[in-house]
Amino acid sequence: MTKFKIIPLSAEYAARIRETRIDDFKNEVVEQIATGLGPCRVSLKPFRRNEDRRLVLSHSPFTLKNPYNQPGPIFISAIEVEEYSEVHKFPLELKNNKQSFPITLIGYNQEQWMVHTHMIKETEDIDLVIPEIFERFPEVEYLHARNSKACCYICKIERSI
Repeated sequence: MTKFKIIPLSAEYAARIRETRIDDFKNEVVEQIATGLGPCRVSLKPFRRNEDRRLVLSHSPFTLKNPYNQPGPIFISAIEVEEYSEVHKFPLELKNNKQSFPITLIGYNQEQWMVHTHMIKETEDIDLVIPEIFERFPEVEYLHARNSKACCYICKIERSI
């Protein structure tokens, strides 16, 4: 039985951003050739450096205002892509490349206050760590996966019932 679900940014959200070229903070979205691996926050696939076109925008994964609300820059593909669909597994290309994608899991409670953090170690399998966090810390309502070095948001992870 799966104990978690990966929530990428939606294709609808990305379509709106591509169409308007304005993010939720009224900033102009910037299009550029990918200089890094990303990943795209919709497909959760790495970008191909110097090939893929990406959009840079400011995004907040929070719905409530509080001190932990962390808006910041993220990337989405400049072209339409499918949402990540293997939602009961962490994206393999990110999971298997810990050098390029060091991940910290941050747990939040119902009030969207940070209540737990865990940096994924080189020897750990994130697909085993996620359910362990949900089991050991009942106050964790959901997790954010963030890049441990850049601190940028990658995706939301919810409990599966």
